[in-house]
Amino acid sequence: MFKKIFLVLVISLVFIGSFAGWVTAESNKAVTIDFLNFSSSGDNAIYLEEMKKIFEEKNPDIKINIETVGFGEYFTLLQTRIAGGTAPDSYELNYENFVTYAKKGVLLDLESLFVKNKFDTSVLDNNALNAFGVEGKQYGLPAMFSDVVLFYNKDLFDKAGAPYPTADWTWHDEQKAAEKIRALGDNIFGIFHPIHFWEFYKVVQQNDGSIFNEDKTKFVVNSPRNIETLQFMVDRVLKTNVMPTEAQLSGMGDWDLFKAGRVGMVVTGIWAFPDFIRDCDFEWDIAIEPGNTKKATHFFSNGLVINKNSKKAEQAFKWISFMSASKEAAKIRVDAGWELPAVTYPDVLASYLEQTPPESRQVVFDSLQYLVTPPVIEQFAEMADIMGKHLEAARDGAKTPQEALDAAQKELETKIKLK
Repeated sequence: MFKKIFLVLVISLVFIGSFAGWVTAESNKAVTIDFLNFSSSGDNAIYLEEMKKIFEEKNPDIKINIETVGFGEYFTLLQTRIAGGTAPDSYELNYENFVTYAKKGVLLDLESLFVKNKFDTSVLDNNALNAFGVEGKQYGLPAMFSDVVLFYNKDLFDKAGAPYPTADWTWHDEQKAAEKIRALGDNIFGIFHPIHFWEFYKVVQQNDGSIFNEDKTKFVVNSPRNIETLQFMVDRVLKTNVMPTEAQLSGMGDWDLFKAGRVGMVVTGIWAFPDFIRDCDFEWDIAIEPGNTKKATHFFSNGLVINKNSKKAEQAFKWISFMSASKEAAKIRVDAGWELPAVTYPDVLASYLEQTPPESRQVVFDSLQYLVTPPVIEQFAEMADIMGKHLEAARDGAKTPQEALDAAQKELETKIKLK
């Protein structure tokens, strides 16, 4: 009898011990966060994996499941998952789509998580952070940013006897330098500044213009300010010819023209740095893009967001805030040359600013003072296509700027629905 009782006790203790161990293992099981992105496709995948490794070491209770999809398929897949109730916990959005998704109500407002996690917003550039707020709510964090600056060929400036661009330059100063450089030879041009919608919406703001009226209820693309702006842009091609026509380009791209030493200035993004560092055999630098009545510079950024219906918002926030605002992630980006983190850490920024060329890398950050974001509406792609074809007609001389913008205004009013 005693042996039976002893055996029952032993079996019971073994069972209780096993159950307790199972409960402990379950309670310690890491939470898995799904993260969908497009920007780490290709060579950048190793850098995101590096961020993940450091994050998981610092947060052993959280595991990150990274899924990378090419940009071409990304938003179709994302929309399908959101509609089907299987959206990832966190994901990446370019700015144009960010605004649309925020207004559709599928993103989580992060303010309460800022408070709960005592998130220090001062480590992020204020302008970059504010870009991911919509109607007073913070729906995203900046993962990275790029902007557009004025690149210039110092050798051509020296040959033309033109002063180098400064932060005080206006369109007038830029034009004078372009004309001096154009005079150097038939195959040398002063500037290349694309005439398409992506540049036009920014350049009109350098002249106090806009695509919409103040409350975005109507288009004003053929306003006097906008016509004046397009006239200035077109005249550089068709009148003073400081910018090459399509025929003069002969299929050559703006970067190729710059690297060949045949254009004094080019307005393009800082993502050109690696190409120009590798391929330019002349001295070059950058400056803040000139304006007319004021300055305005492009701001391109991808945001990190959380699915509104995620059951793991707390852990997802730890992940996206690490990618956006941690010193470790920022350093990985800077060292890899994978865009730029929108952080304010002096030591991280110093390591970036120390890299040359260009000598004036501080311009990249100074330009953030004047950032403008794309004029996002639900039919953004259609709007861009309509504007693009009319701007192209003006660039090629098929229509005057007045005619082109009048036609664009009419077509937009017919085909695009605002509020």
